[in-house]
Amino acid sequence: MSGGLFRRFKALAADAGLHAGDGVAFLLATMMLLVPAVGVPHEYLLQDTLKSMMVAFLALGAAWLLLWRLRSGAEPVRWHGLLWLPLLLMAYALGSMVWSHSYLAGVEAVRWFVFAVLLWVGLNSLTRRRMHLLIKSIHYGAVMASLWAVIQFWFDFDWFPQAAAPASTFVNRNFFAEFVVCTLPFSVWLLVEARGETQIVSRALFIGFNLVALLMTGTRSALAALLLLLLALTGIVWRYQKSFELARWPRSHKWLALAALLATVAGLGVVETGSPRIAAEMNGLTAIERGYFRAARMMQKTEYTLGSASSRLLMWRSTARMIDAHPWLGVGAGAWEVVLPRYQTNDSSLEHDYNAHNEILQLIAEYGLVGWSMLLALSAYLLRAAWVTWCLGRIDPKGQEAPWRAMTLAALLAFLVVSNAGFPWRLAATGALFALCLAILAASDLRLKPQRVSHPGMHAWRPWGLSVALVAVAAGMGLTVWISLQAAAAESRLIGALKLATGINMSGDPLHPRHDARKAELLRLVREGIAINPHYRKITPIVADQLVRWGDWRNALWIWESVVASRPNVVALLANTAQAHIQLGELPQAEAYFERARAIQPDAPVVNTLEVLLLVHRGELAQAAQLSRTYLQRPQFDQGLTLTAYLLGLRTQDWELAIQALTQRRLRWPQLAVDSWYKLGQMYARPELRNEVHAQQAFQAALDAAPATFRDKVREAIPQPYRSALRPPAP
Repeated sequence: MSGGLFRRFKALAADAGLHAGDGVAFLLATMMLLVPAVGVPHEYLLQDTLKSMMVAFLALGAAWLLLWRLRSGAEPVRWHGLLWLPLLLMAYALGSMVWSHSYLAGVEAVRWFVFAVLLWVGLNSLTRRRMHLLIKSIHYGAVMASLWAVIQFWFDFDWFPQAAAPASTFVNRNFFAEFVVCTLPFSVWLLVEARGETQIVSRALFIGFNLVALLMTGTRSALAALLLLLLALTGIVWRYQKSFELARWPRSHKWLALAALLATVAGLGVVETGSPRIAAEMNGLTAIERGYFRAARMMQKTEYTLGSASSRLLMWRSTARMIDAHPWLGVGAGAWEVVLPRYQTNDSSLEHDYNAHNEILQLIAEYGLVGWSMLLALSAYLLRAAWVTWCLGRIDPKGQEAPWRAMTLAALLAFLVVSNAGFPWRLAATGALFALCLAILAASDLRLKPQRVSHPGMHAWRPWGLSVALVAVAAGMGLTVWISLQAAAAESRLIGALKLATGINMSGDPLHPRHDARKAELLRLVREGIAINPHYRKITPIVADQLVRWGDWRNALWIWESVVASRPNVVALLANTAQAHIQLGELPQAEAYFERARAIQPDAPVVNTLEVLLLVHRGELAQAAQLSRTYLQRPQFDQGLTLTAYLLGLRTQDWELAIQALTQRRLRWPQLAVDSWYKLGQMYARPELRNEVHAQQAFQAALDAAPATFRDKVREAIPQPYRSALRPPAP
């Protein structure tokens, strides 16, 4: 009875055009449609956390369906040598949990496991027919993501929290741009395979729309990849034009497609932004202007000395030193950010990011010879795949494989370009696209050489092995749900605590008793968040930074110490912890943290400031003053040193030191000019130094430097009789 119903269902599905295995491809397509299109409309969960949850769950769901289908024995279990690459990296990550940072290595192992699952599932399910569904999903996922970016650019739409707009659902515009540029080859494939005028025009419009969204970001690595794609895709379409529907278009349709694409870029690309934040960046007000200005900056020398590229160059140099120090084993999977401070120059105490912004360098630094092996094997495979694709004309006259392969290789070309200036391997959407691109090539390889479909020994374990795998994957899906809930709980608590702390500071009277209940709540939230995930680095220390603004050094201390326990080499965190101990009168503990920081970066600005602070609190004021003068003459010092030296000068009546500190503070940080001039005026007005002329000049300079909206407050703060002698600021 049940068997008859099952056969009847299969017959109905076949009549509807559905076939065995389509459910697996449907889940992969659903993933590539939803992951870029869906975001979090609040700040209590990070965007890529949600995307990672979706990728992991849908990948495991597709694997479970595939394993269930393979139990029938009607199809072979396909295997490809590419699968060894993520499995090798996963094995290394698991091993490095023993000797490196266990938590971060475990995260890396999970990442490579999901990557391997996607590659294996795609290899076993992506037939030529199912490829159409996947490519359409990739294309329309990019269109939906571009739609969010465009309305953010034009209408200042702020539903999704943005670190750098327009970022669509990716929180950072670079992440969005890197994804969209990698999808363009698949969008072009859909265009040249379009049939009928309506389909041709609509797909050309969508490509133009995605290009406009890409230009709005101004992401230079994506723009460089786009230029390469223009050449590569032109060559691919020309070489395989007879294999595409394009060859059967009338000439009028070809011109129509080109006109629709160019008109979309030209028309939408000149619409000015409605976002004050984007306009304030002074990088152009339209998509075309932003694309041009940002690309042009790549040719300016100052971009590599003062611009954002300079910070990446610093990271790359530090990573190169890391590789030189650990050439064989690397520093451990995921441990780049933990070890980085040891290889930064002495004038830098802060990491510029949590990743190297170069996947190649970071892989080698973390994985050593294993990373080199993976990169060389991947490069060799892609070069061979490109050669095979080029030569397919002789054995694939109908173009059944070559066009697919060429477009996929173009997508991988764009992916590898942006991988040299970002970290797309570690982001959910681009990482999933990377795995599926390799799966497309691997599945094509096996179609070209069907005798290599199965890995030796696969059939021996098939009956019981697949059953065990089904149970394991089901357990993995349950574990994914649990981990996702834990991640959401940790992030929501930490971000909630940060928002409460920020709100208290913005109130203007953070010490008022009316904030006591909110302070207790934020401490509860941060304790619970740290208990769930003590290794969360991005948000936790910022909460402590907010606490010290109202003098809560005791609670800031244990928060910083929880982060230092996970990231023991970050000099800025060590210095903050030492300063908290100083403020609490615990000099021995402060000196211990100071020694740890000095051992890592002896000449870092925060270490110099901390040394002066310790001398002051030990009562060695003369030595502290001398060191302050020395450090203020160096090219690099921090704001804390200028304030410490100023207060020390007042305390010892060393007016020369106080003036030097305030002058350097004003020159290095122009945003502090008003406060620096005001403090200088107060100092000259002191009875011990009474200098009416200099005091009046300093107070006048403070008023002149103040923004128009702040001048009344500055004027009221200046004491009489200096206030009465102030002249109106120059317009």
